[in-house]
Amino acid sequence: MTVAKDRVNDAPATPSIDPDEVAKFSAMAADWWNPRGKFRPLHKFNPVRLRFIRETAEQHFNISPNAKRPLEDLRLLDIGCGGGLVCEPMTRLGASVTGVDASEANIKTALTHAQEQGLQIDYRAGTAEGLIEAGEPKFDIVLNLEVVEHVADPHQFLKDTGGLVKPGGLMIVATLNRTAKALATAVIGAEYVLGWLPRGTHDWSKFVTPEEADAGLTASGLITEDPIGVSYNPLGDSWKLSGDTKVNYMIVARRPAE
Repeated sequence: MTVAKDRVNDAPATPSIDPDEVAKFSAMAADWWNPRGKFRPLHKFNPVRLRFIRETAEQHFNISPNAKRPLEDLRLLDIGCGGGLVCEPMTRLGASVTGVDASEANIKTALTHAQEQGLQIDYRAGTAEGLIEAGEPKFDIVLNLEVVEHVADPHQFLKDTGGLVKPGGLMIVATLNRTAKALATAVIGAEYVLGWLPRGTHDWSKFVTPEEADAGLTASGLITEDPIGVSYNPLGDSWKLSGDTKVNYMIVARRPAE
C-alpha cells in the first residue's frame, strides 16, 4: 500500500502560482515567447513541425484539412513541453492538451502565458514515469519533441512514452542524430560559432540515431515509419522537411487499433 501511495504522490501535478510570483513568471513567459530572444531557434523551427504535426494527425485520423479545429476531441500529450510553444497552437487546433515538463519553472511560465492568452491547458510539473505510475489514461497523440536527447536512458524513455499512446493513436518524435554533421552544425556551429543556443545545451554523445529511436518505439509496440529530415535553409533563415536525416529528424510511430 505504501508503494502505491508514493507512486500517486509522484504523479505530475499543476503547481500553484501565488500573486507574488505572477510578475516573475510573466517575465519568463515573455522571454520564452519572444521570437527574437534566446529561444529564437525554437521559434524558427516551430512552423515546420507544427505543420507536420497537423498534417500527420489529419491523415492518421482521417480529418478534413479544411476543418477549423481539426484536433477537436483528441487528447494530446506534449512531454517536455517547456514554455508551451507547441501546447498553445495544439490547443487552438482543438486538442485537449496536457503539457508535462520536469522543470516546475517551465510549467509555471507556460501556465502563466496560457492564462494571459485565455487558453485552458493542463500543465503539470513531473515526468513521463510519473504519468505511467499514476495510471494516467492514454493519449490519442503523444508529442516527443527535442526531449529524448536530454534524458538519461533514451531507449527506456521512448519505450515508456510509447506506452502512453492509446490503441489507434500516434506519437511524433523529433530529435538529433548522432553524426559528425550534427556535431559540426548543431553543437559547434549553433552553440559556439553562431551563438544560437547557450554553450552546453546539447551533449553530442547523447544524440539518438534513427535506428536507436526505432528500437525504443517498437519495444513499446508501436509501428514506426521511415525518419524524415528537417533541414535549415540559411538563405531563407527557415526550416523545411527534407530527405537529410543526418542532423534533425522526425519519426512517426503508430499504435494499431484494437
